[in-house]
Amino acid sequence: MNLLTNKTLGVALAALSISLALANSASAQNPVETNQPSADYKPAFEGQTRIAGVKSKTAIAVSVLNDKLENPWAISVLPNGGFLITQKRGTMVILTANGKLSKTITGLPKVDPSGQGGLLDVTLDPDFAKNRMVYYAYSEPQEKGVLLAIAKGKLSESETALENQTVIYRATPSYTGKLQYGSRIVFDKNGNLFVSTGERSGSDIRIQAQYLNSSLGKILHLTKDGKPVPNGPFAGKADARPEIYALGLRNPDGLAINPRTGDLWEAEFGPRGGDEVNIIKPGKNYGWPVITYGTEYSGKKVGDGIQQKEGMEQPVYFWNPSISPGCIAFYNGTAIPEWKGNLFVGGLGGSHIIRLVIKDNKVVGEERLLEGMGERFRDMVEKDGALYSVTDNGKLYKIAKK
Repeated sequence: MNLLTNKTLGVALAALSISLALANSASAQNPVETNQPSADYKPAFEGQTRIAGVKSKTAIAVSVLNDKLENPWAISVLPNGGFLITQKRGTMVILTANGKLSKTITGLPKVDPSGQGGLLDVTLDPDFAKNRMVYYAYSEPQEKGVLLAIAKGKLSESETALENQTVIYRATPSYTGKLQYGSRIVFDKNGNLFVSTGERSGSDIRIQAQYLNSSLGKILHLTKDGKPVPNGPFAGKADARPEIYALGLRNPDGLAINPRTGDLWEAEFGPRGGDEVNIIKPGKNYGWPVITYGTEYSGKKVGDGIQQKEGMEQPVYFWNPSISPGCIAFYNGTAIPEWKGNLFVGGLGGSHIIRLVIKDNKVVGEERLLEGMGERFRDMVEKDGALYSVTDNGKLYKIAKK
């Protein structure tokens, strides 16, 4: 009788062991990306791509606050909780906190809206509540070609105009192509501007991302008047622009400062695959077009087809196939504690929002949100514990705790 009992107990314990193993296996998420990469390149370190998937435990509510925007490109939060939004063809709009159209701002500079151009990023002065200054980026037509211009103006009391508009910086040289302007504007803790610039895409110009005498393919560090911030990493160097903070970027459409560490993070489009997230450090070279985890759109190698080179920085994380990172934002709210310190990436071609869990400046988990909605998430901000994102389809989404 005891023998039978012990045997039965042994079977039960074995079954329990198998059950626990299966449960643990089920809780370990596979990477969210399952499609084949465009090239079988080996990452430089473990966890640089296709990290284990994670899933938010908090119930999330997704709502559309406005669906009548006209090709919105960027969004900033006003002191009253409303939103200032740029629209690609050359206007800005002000929405209330619940997404209702309040004002339209016209009289802005002429933009070239063809290709990836138009009225692009917009950012409020840190002292906006006192000075009402707005900084914005746009593709400015030239006699020959187009360039990225950074301008500023004072929001009128009527909220229908920007007064005393002034271009503070032009990213030269101009170029006849209509792609890859970059253009994100972020203020640092001292009230100076970081500006991202694209390398304009063409095979005849993209090497300028490596040139210190060109504004293209760079992170720039500018004062509010568009002058180089003193004592930059290339100040005093022969044939180098003193406003350059970092180089070797392709199309950096995402730029944000990590509120926990103060580090400047950037996201950029690779060619075919090789989309990147980087931590930007002064004077560093991020490699494009010499190193990349992507390929040409034809499938051929970019340059020598190398992914690592001494003196060039590795991305913190990369994707292949592309997700087309249009923007990034850190979550610093308290409504969803598990999101605190996470980096959110708006996917254009990927048509979803990516949540990256960050630990010690490494990506340790990835989640996809709002998949299957067919949206291109162009820009994103966090306000009062919720994420707000504008899409190319003209919508303003709110993503919040249910």
